[in-house]
Amino acid sequence: MNDQNHPFLRPLWRRIVLVGICAAWSVLEFATGSPFWGTLAGGMAALGAYQFLIAYKPGDDAAPDKE
Repeated sequence: MNDQNHPFLRPLWRRIVLVGICAAWSVLEFATGSPFWGTLAGGMAALGAYQFLIAYKPGDDAAPDKE
């Protein structure tokens, strides 16, 4: 997660989908009896939620062009 301003992450829906996939994977792992992997995926979901939804600040190149 070194490049939080990557152009791929600019749309909000992509960031929400990434966090949602990690959260769903965590639930799946807990449901199948793998608490270690569930905790790992849950931690990734929590970190992603913080970095991509709470603390996300778009870079200067994300501003719309004024022409």
